[in-house]
Amino acid sequence: MLNTKMIGNKIAEARKKTNISQAQLSERLYISPQAVGKWERGESMPDITTFNRLAEILGVDLNYFSEHIQTQATEPTSPDPLIKQSDELLFKKPEKRPSWDMSLGNWVDADFSGLKNLHEKFSSSNMQRCKFIGSNLSGLLLRTNNVDSCDFSNSDISRSQIQTSNLANNIFRNCLLKETGFSKSHIKDCDFSGSNLTGADFKKSNYVESCDFSESDITHCHIQGSSLANSIFKNCSLKETEVSGSHVNGCDFTDADFTGVGFKSGAFVNNTIANAVWNRSSFIGMQIDDVHFEGTLEDCYFENCTFKRVTFQNSRLVNTFFKNNSLFKSRGFKGLQFTDCQADRITYEFLKSGKADVIGIKLLAS
Repeated sequence: MLNTKMIGNKIAEARKKTNISQAQLSERLYISPQAVGKWERGESMPDITTFNRLAEILGVDLNYFSEHIQTQATEPTSPDPLIKQSDELLFKKPEKRPSWDMSLGNWVDADFSGLKNLHEKFSSSNMQRCKFIGSNLSGLLLRTNNVDSCDFSNSDISRSQIQTSNLANNIFRNCLLKETGFSKSHIKDCDFSGSNLTGADFKKSNYVESCDFSESDITHCHIQGSSLANSIFKNCSLKETEVSGSHVNGCDFTDADFTGVGFKSGAFVNNTIANAVWNRSSFIGMQIDDVHFEGTLEDCYFENCTFKRVTFQNSRLVNTFFKNNSLFKSRGFKGLQFTDCQADRITYEFLKSGKADVIGIKLLAS
């Protein structure tokens, strides 16, 4: 059992050596000066998370607080090498750590930066303005959490699960989120720029709104039954990502790479796709409204889609098929319009047989 009086004395001793007051220490730990006073009098003891932060502030190792290990100032030296070797072996033994669980908690303005192996320890918690910068959170489970204005920059959150949670105004910049799953969650105004989301899943009614994924790697992802609205995907790689049963609306995909991306049974509406790369991309059973395609589309596929106010301008269409599509016309707007485009023979004939207006298309030289 830990000796609270002994630990209190060690806290006081280390604090005085670092020339900081109880008030200054409490401010850095986000607690009251009275709590520090109780520790030093042996009336209470910090929890395991606070011990980590306390050791960092006081410049000591966690072992410093153990009653079985003497402090550096009082540690005796022994000329006997056998005794020294025995001490070293003892020191290398794995220390027993108390089990701790911070789920169902209310965490505000706490600094958990650098923590490891959290797993389920924050489930069902409310977290506001907390810091997890540079932490190893791989395998983390957040279930029914409210996470607001927290900073996870440069953290490893790979192979984690975010379920039925609300994430708002958070920073996930330059994070590793490989194979992380998001389900039934509302994600709003979050910054994922520069992050690696390779193999991530957005499934089961996620709502992603006004988020920034600029320059992120979103390859081999699965986006199913979700809504992506008013978000930024500039200069992203979405290679081989599958988007099914999802509504993508008002997003900016400037300079994005859609190589091998498959859109199926959803909507792609009012998105900006300037300078995007389209290669082996497919749209099947999609509603496509208010979209302006440009550049080269090669080996692409549009089948059973509904087009409304869709334009292809200065586009080069190669081996790109349009099959069984509906060209919606209303109030003088053409469902699908081509301006200053070029197409190979097979693409041209597919469009012509589908009753598209091909006046704005010239045949590519064979």
